[in-house]
Amino acid sequence: MLHRIVLLTLACAATAAAQDRTMPPERERALAREIYKEMVEIKSGYTTGATTPVAEAVARRLKAAGFPAADIFVGGASPTKANLVVRYHGTGRRRPILLLAHTDVVEAKREDWNMDPYTFTEKDGYFYGRGTGDDKSQAAVWIANLIRYKREGFTPDRDIIVALTADEEGGGPYNGVAWLLKNRRELIDAELALNEDGWGESVNGTRLSNDLQVSEKYVINYRLEVRNKGGHSSLPVADNAIYHLAGALDRLGRFGFPLKPNDVTRAYFRAMANIEKGAISADLSALAAGDSAAMGRVALASTGWNATLRTTCVATELEGGHAKNALPQLAAANVNCRVLPEDAVDYVTSTLRGVFADTAVTMRIEGTPERGPASPLRADLMSAVSAVTTSLWPGVPTVPMMVMGATDGLYLRAAGIPTYGIQGFFYDRDDIRFHGRDERLKVQSFYEGQTFLYELVKRLTGAPSA
Repeated sequence: MLHRIVLLTLACAATAAAQDRTMPPERERALAREIYKEMVEIKSGYTTGATTPVAEAVARRLKAAGFPAADIFVGGASPTKANLVVRYHGTGRRRPILLLAHTDVVEAKREDWNMDPYTFTEKDGYFYGRGTGDDKSQAAVWIANLIRYKREGFTPDRDIIVALTADEEGGGPYNGVAWLLKNRRELIDAELALNEDGWGESVNGTRLSNDLQVSEKYVINYRLEVRNKGGHSSLPVADNAIYHLAGALDRLGRFGFPLKPNDVTRAYFRAMANIEKGAISADLSALAAGDSAAMGRVALASTGWNATLRTTCVATELEGGHAKNALPQLAAANVNCRVLPEDAVDYVTSTLRGVFADTAVTMRIEGTPERGPASPLRADLMSAVSAVTTSLWPGVPTVPMMVMGATDGLYLRAAGIPTYGIQGFFYDRDDIRFHGRDERLKVQSFYEGQTFLYELVKRLTGAPSA
């Protein structure tokens, strides 16, 4: 009996040590949480907020931590849309690594949430608030870890650059990455970049994979309009702008672009076939081998897998009419498309015209669609991500993926800077709340991600993790 008790005690101690390895020291956790809270509570909504206060707050922290003012840049395309770039100098043996995150967020209304979206709330094992997932968690961790490197006297073999940028959520003239590439490329020029939108997948608390994003869809926004002469509402006619638009959107809602894997998504589904169990595992394997019937079943099994396999277009905004007692003279909508890298703009446009099937509905592209190539699967990066993942979460594989959304990585890739989405934050596959109500991230996942990114960057800058 005593022998069994000793063995059990040793096993418990070993388990506790393994769990402790995933947690940063208490001092580092406190710093990261403090920075995280400060960022979330700054209203940096893409439309109504400002990123400059975030950049200025971070600059103050960096200076207080001993970073020279000459190594800190705050500026951008607009006084309210500033970016922050800081450089931590290494030996220069290799070209720099860029650590990217954006500080703008999607707008959030108090009446839509169960708590104030701009109050950092810790509740039931989660951090709540707009930007807790997208993307202030990674922004806070980059800064906290950079301060830790300096405090510890770490000397990397390449410069480490952190860029916290504006207007990722809507792009446009104030987009921070686009502005920096055009006006101050020397500040962010690097051999490679680490960015958002590569995360850990879990189901019911079980970690399945730590995904590494190597490619992404791109975005097209279409404005649909129907205009006519209108008139008095007491004299209705069939030629109603709202009816035309509603019919077109209804047809869109019942339409799906063709399902088709590409090289990256085929590799992703092949890897997931080894992780999932039962019939879905067989379908994932068959999909990777080109089975169209299996592809259809996989698309129905998960909204994420469906979006991974096809271009998607969805109505996101509506407007119309000018008076309650008048026939509408205008009905309009925004249709947001997330497009597979291999699908051309003209193809998407012509397909949608056929779906709408109504000459009364005009459509135009808002802005200029930006797209970038996939990043190469670098052996050194894959090895580093896999090694750190295994050390923290034994048995969890690293899986290459194409993100269903879009990030500022497309600008960097197009400019010749290979970019990879990787975070080490685990989300339940069916509870990803980016852009939605009550956005949240598990407290444990935040701190584990802090450890993961700390160790990963050290590996990529010349120092193997412990």
